[in-house]
Order: sequence, then structure tokens, then C-alpha cells
Amino acid sequence: MKKVFLNLLKQPITNSYLKKIDNKTTKKEFFYNLSVVFDTKNYLVSLLKPVNPKMQFTDKYAHRASQSITMTKSFKKIAIKLKKRFKPKHSLEIGSNDGVFLKNFKKKEIIAVEPCLNLAKITKKEGYITFSEFWNRNLAAKIIKKYFNLDLIYAANTICHIPNLKEVFDAISISLKENGVFVFEDPYMGAVLKMNSYDQFYDEHVHLFSLLSMSKILKKSNLKIFDVELLSTHGGSIRFYVCKNNPKINVSKKVKDLEKKELRQSLDKYKTYKEFSFRVKKSKEKLVKLLKKIKVQRKRVISYGASYKSATIFNYCNIGIDLIEYAIDTTKNKQGKFTPGKHIPIRSPGNGIDQNVDYAFLGAWNFVKEIKKKEKFFLKRGGKFISHVPSVKLIGI
Repeated sequence: MKKVFLNLLKQPITNSYLKKIDNKTTKKEFFYNLSVVFDTKNYLVSLLKPVNPKMQFTDKYAHRASQSITMTKSFKKIAIKLKKRFKPKHSLEIGSNDGVFLKNFKKKEIIAVEPCLNLAKITKKEGYITFSEFWNRNLAAKIIKKYFNLDLIYAANTICHIPNLKEVFDAISISLKENGVFVFEDPYMGAVLKMNSYDQFYDEHVHLFSLLSMSKILKKSNLKIFDVELLSTHGGSIRFYVCKNNPKINVSKKVKDLEKKELRQSLDKYKTYKEFSFRVKKSKEKLVKLLKKIKVQRKRVISYGASYKSATIFNYCNIGIDLIEYAIDTTKNKQGKFTPGKHIPIRSPGNGIDQNVDYAFLGAWNFVKEIKKKEKFFLKRGGKFISHVPSVKLIGI
């Protein structure tokens, strides 16, 4: 049974940055109601009504993973780790983006799957075998027939985007060699509850996983989790190590320990998520109150990052150019455009935050260490960052 526990109101597609603001453009802008449900049978947290993926993952997809120093280092680290541990000869990445993970492999060793045509063109141009399609059983069968079964399948912040998980995992199951492994990482529901990071809910994040929910869902595709890691990336992620239901592969103690921890934290109970929704409401009230107070003081506020997460915040909290003048973002595809829904203009960060800016809302709070290091001058002259996680607060030196 699926029970609604959170309603983040009317939201836009987070990847739909507008080139201009006029009546014609804004009338065409798509909105949907972002309600979140908890499934009492398998403990999965999902959007009540997911958006059609073909509207999201288009040939104009803006996010480029390689433009983040943090993410580039992270992908290199995991690529080295996986190659050392599993020694794969034949690999595949689902949701390869602009090739930030792929580039750590030889071109003949790995296949890319990326539905966004503009991103798929990048990896294809670099010489990687690339399928610009959505991952499913038909594509898996095509790859096996033309190339090979797989020693390793990897996906980062991708599986949570796909509405039909059974289709995904069945395709994984038929693609893997008998001793093959599937490693994937996505935002962790346990971290969302701990950090009160309700901005992890947006159109692309169709699901948020826990170990408890994923164990139940994978069983239906004859797959099992044999190892697990909790990560700091994306504000708190979980990495699953999955194999076929092979008795020869032992299950790590970490899996059993985390399962016990999640049960202690009641991640299998609806009440936990309903209580979270009350904290979300309070966070919204405090953030809006702070921004209005700063406005009365005639101080200037911008957003550091026009991230997908920030779109949820701006639209749920009704934050527009009356409270935040503009956003700065390092992604070139976003610069010169406007944020979805609230239409806050996006600029290049240039050489850093302008001298006449007093506060910067952390629209990309999960990169706070990288941002603070880059913006030392802003902090030294008395500037402050505004964060909403785990509670609304100001961050100075």
C-alpha cells in the first residue's frame, strides 16, 4: 500500500532552464504536483506520479558531471577501486553523462548507455561504444547479442531516475555473467531523513532508496546485495554491490549491520516519514522568514548554484527574484538562462561572488567544502552563506 507523506506543491521539470521570460515561454512551462509516497510493503519511497522520462532526458540536458572537480575525482576513485576489486574485462555504464566515469577505462573495455543525445554524442565522439537509449530488457538483449555478457555494470545517480525498477533489474540480471557484479549508487533515504534534505525530491529522483527497500525489490529479479557503502556524495548516497543470487558470493557483514541500523531508525515505518514532513514544513517557514528579514535590512542575496535541488526549494518555498536576485553556476549550459518555475536569472560565477553581495544561499549545498574553499575572499570580507540543511543557518568563517 502506498501512502502519501509529503507534498512539495507545484514543481517544474528541474532541467527545463528557460532562455527567455515572456508570456509565450512561461505559458508553455510544464508543472506537476510533487507528492511523495511510502510503500508499506517494500519500504520504497517514490514520487506519486512520475514525469514522463522523455520530457526530462532530452537532447538539451544541462547537467555535465565532468564540470565538477569533486565529482571528477569521485568517479576516478571508484573506477580504480572497481577495476582493482573485480578486474572486469567487459563493463557497461548506465547513464554515462559526458563520460566522466568512462574515461577511466580503455575504449574496448566499456559500453556507454546515455538517453540524452547531446551527452551521448560526446562519448561517441571520444570513441566509446554508446547507445543513446533508455536501459531496458530490449537494449540489454541487443548488447549481449552484438557484444558480450558483462563482468561489471555501473550506474551513479541514475537508477533512482527510472520509474520501472523491475524492468531495470531484469535487464541487469540477463546482462551479467554468472559471477558478474552490478554496482550502483544513488541518494540515500537515511541521509535525507538525517539531513532534512527535502530538496532531494524532484522530478528526476523518482525513488529514494534504503537498504531495506532495495533488498526486497532486487529479490524479484533474482539479484542480491552482497556489499554496501554509505557515501558523502550528493549530500549522502548509498552504494550497492549486487550479484545474481549466487551462493558462492558471501554477503558482507556491513549489509547485515546496516539492515539492523535501518530497522532501529524505523525506515520500515510510515510514521518516520510523516514526522519528516513536519520538519520540512518548519524548515520552509524558517528559510522564508530569514530571507525576508535580510530583505528588510536591504542586504543583497544570491544563490550559489542553480542546481536541480534548488529548484525544489525555490518553488516549494515560493522564493523568486524578490528574495534572491540571481544565481551563479559553473555549468555553461545554464548561464544566461532562468531557473525553472521561479525564473531567477543565472550568471557565470566569473572570478567569484561579487563584492556587493552580502549573502549567498547554498543552492548546491552538497559541494559546500569546494565552495567555501573557492570563495575565501567572500567569507573574509564578512559575507555569509545560507544553508537549509540540516537546519536553516548562516555560515561564516
